[in-house]
Parts: sequence; structure tokens; C-alpha cells
Amino acid sequence: MLYREFGTTGWNISTIGMGTWNIGNQWGNIEEDVALATVRSAFENGVNLFDTAEGYGIPYGLSEERLGKALKGIRDRVHIVTKIGSWGRRTGEGLPKNVDNIRLCLQAALFRMRTDWADAVLCHEGDIEDPTVYLEAFEQMKEKGYLRAYGISTNDFEVLKRFNANKTCSIVEFDYSLLNRKAESHMLPYCLDHGIAVLVRGPLGQGLLSGKYGKETIFTDTIRAKWHKNESKQAKLKQNIEAVTALQSYLKPSEDMATTALRYVISHSAHPVAIPGAKSPQQAAMNAQAGDRLLSHQERETLLQNLSTEKREGIPVGQPVTHIYP
Repeated sequence: MLYREFGTTGWNISTIGMGTWNIGNQWGNIEEDVALATVRSAFENGVNLFDTAEGYGIPYGLSEERLGKALKGIRDRVHIVTKIGSWGRRTGEGLPKNVDNIRLCLQAALFRMRTDWADAVLCHEGDIEDPTVYLEAFEQMKEKGYLRAYGISTNDFEVLKRFNANKTCSIVEFDYSLLNRKAESHMLPYCLDHGIAVLVRGPLGQGLLSGKYGKETIFTDTIRAKWHKNESKQAKLKQNIEAVTALQSYLKPSEDMATTALRYVISHSAHPVAIPGAKSPQQAAMNAQAGDRLLSHQERETLLQNLSTEKREGIPVGQPVTHIYP
């Protein structure tokens, strides 16, 4: 596993982290012993950053609970990033958005994770117009030792700039993959220029870049079932599966599709940390192994030349695509 400086936090972070959305049953049922073993497998293979959120899991918060159990005895050897913004879904909708409730939500999250602090807390409202309440709450909680750094999870460049207006945003999490290169146009250069650490969610296109799925696949989990909701979403899904198929035909027999996709993401000059999810110890280990080397610039460009969607739409290699997976 390769490790890198994480923005200006001073932390030395594995190039591959782990997202824990998958271990909370929203991506299909997973037994608790398997969920805990999956987290431990990631750690044993060099992963030292785990991403979660108060809203992950059925019921909400289950991912945090399982992560806390899995990290028993090794909490001081890893970094935990969680996200606040679901506004007490465990007890009902409609909580006022104020500093006190943000504090209470974080304290509840810390309880579920069996820890006294979070290494980082992110605002989980990716379309927020005025982030002031989060900034005030996060600063107060940082002073009290509940968190070490804070930031935002958003795909919107303007939202990121507003959140970083006072230059206090340490981390941003956004979607980025071979199927969604939109972040290459503004988000990644901005983070590089401002020393903001990057967490990449969806580096495997929510599973599509594993290469396991074909045009006839029907997704039934609560997250991806929406891809079949209407003709437009179904068409996007078909387009992306075609792109993955074309890329697979280019890869050598010894090259794994998911490994290549993860390496594409972590090889960007902004030094992102990819946080793929996993539902088994074996999958967590394979994801982690992708972090043992980076791709050269030429390797990245060659990959792009073999994406069927780019060829069909005439988008020059090196330029961000505008379509995203459903």
C-alpha cells in the first residue's frame, strides 16, 4: 500500500481507504460478522481511513455502529471520517438545523462508533446554499476535541467554494471515476491549488467498473434499483455498461478491471484517496491491493482512449466527460 500526505491535515493516509455504506444493508443484506471481518480485512491490507455517515444503513446509523465494533482495539491506528446532515432520521424528520442539533448528531455518531472523536466530519448537504451553521458548529466542536478537521461532501463546485470561503475547509468528498470525470475540470484543480484533501466516492461507478455486470443485469438493492426507474436512467446505465465492456476488451488478461479503475483515480496529481465500498473480506483485500502502485500519465491517457462513450461522443482525450452514471 502506498501512503500520501492528506491535504494540509498532516496525516499520512493510504491511497485506498474504505467506504462503509455497503456494510449497512442498503446494498443488500450483509451479516454482521461478515461486515466486521470486511473492515478488519481492509485494515490488515494497509487501509487506514474509513468513511461513514450518520445516514448510512438500515436502520440509519448501522454502518457507524458496525464500523465502531470492527475497529475495537485499533481505533488509534486509523482515521475515521463521518458525515452529518441527515437530521435525526433515526428519530424522525424535521429537526431544526442549528449548532446544537449538529453537535447532538455528532455526539450520537461518536457513541455509535464507540469513539471519543472523529478525525474528520463532513457536511452531508451537497447542495447547501449557506454553510454558516455547519462552519460555526464544526469550529466549536473542533475546539472541544470532538473532531480534528472538517469539510464537505458535494459534487457542486460552487458549493465547495462557498464552504471554503474562509479557507477552513480541509477535506472534500466527491464522485469521480472513469465513468464520471467531471471533477477533473474544476474540483480537482481547485483542491490542488488550495491544499484541500480529496476523498473520492464512487471510484468504481457504484460497482459498474467491477466489470461484473451486463446489459441484462437488474439491480435490486435500495441504492441501484433507481437505475431502472425510467427510460432515461436505463439508457445511461446501458451507455456506461457499454463503456466498461469496451474497456475490458482492452485490458490484458492479467489486469483486473476494478484494480485498474481504482488506480486511475488515485493517480491524479491532486493525490486523491479512493474510498470504494466492500461487502466481503476478499473484496476489501482486492480493493486495498490496488493501492500498491500508481498509473503513469500515458497509462491514464490510454485508458481514456478505450472508453467507448468518449469515442462515440467525440470528447478529446484528457477532457472531462459530461455524462455520469445514473
